[in-house]
Amino acid sequence: MNTQVLPSGIAQRLRAFLSLTKPRVVSLIVFTAVIGMFLATPGLVPMKILLAGTLGIWLVAGSAAAINCLVEQRIDAVMQRTSARPLPRGELTTAQTLVFAGALGGLGLWILFQYVNALTMWLTVATFIGYAIIYTLVLKPATPQNIVIGGASGAMPPVLGWAAVTGEVTTEALLLFLIIFAWTPPHFWSLALYRTADYARAGVPMLPVTHGKAYTRLQVLLYTLILFAVSLLPYVIGMSGLPYLVASVILGGTYIAYAVRIYFRYSDLLAQKAFRFSIVYLALLFAALLLDHYL
Repeated sequence: MNTQVLPSGIAQRLRAFLSLTKPRVVSLIVFTAVIGMFLATPGLVPMKILLAGTLGIWLVAGSAAAINCLVEQRIDAVMQRTSARPLPRGELTTAQTLVFAGALGGLGLWILFQYVNALTMWLTVATFIGYAIIYTLVLKPATPQNIVIGGASGAMPPVLGWAAVTGEVTTEALLLFLIIFAWTPPHFWSLALYRTADYARAGVPMLPVTHGKAYTRLQVLLYTLILFAVSLLPYVIGMSGLPYLVASVILGGTYIAYAVRIYFRYSDLLAQKAFRFSIVYLALLFAALLLDHYL
């Protein structure tokens, strides 16, 4: 969005609202949802479904992110990583955030129901509840397994994309879900390892806070190995071919190398690199699925 032509106050307010939607996080969510759409059909996705499904999922995901920012504004204020978000800085009020999130989510669900299908809309509602309410309000402040359990909502986007095209949820869609579900713990725990002091100060029971860094490093390694095995399943069930298998082995081997180094030779810098690579890993893995699908 080009805000340079707008008055500075309006431009700042628009940037604050956009920041509430966590654009970088949501972009990965939408990307995997779109990949799910294309994998669901041997041909091309109908343009109406592609545009409406992408927009609807993006809007609801942005709404869930805004609710997350609203609920966690006290935590965000004391964490270095999140202290610059709009609510801790006082750029937006609670009421403004609620209205914005409600309008965004309501519009997104209406688009999905009106132009996609009811199943996708209801699955998106469940995903919203899982992230904005169950994970944010219940799990995150209560258990160090918050990422594992709450990861189910974060793993739903490709299922939403699949359902948007087919009107059903199949084994292949659930396999895409399983990949992201297995990816989520090592991804977030790498972040938590080098942000342990932040989480401790905020009173969030992330795994390195409650069980120590050594235990968390072991869990990162174990879940990365699980992820590697899960990532091979599309080839095992015939959903993908040799190009995907080669890509998944190379990407998975690189991720395992990071996890092994984190376990045996930990440093905060290494954990940061592993966290950043995990994002690249997931994007490239799903891109490999898409490329293999059309070869």
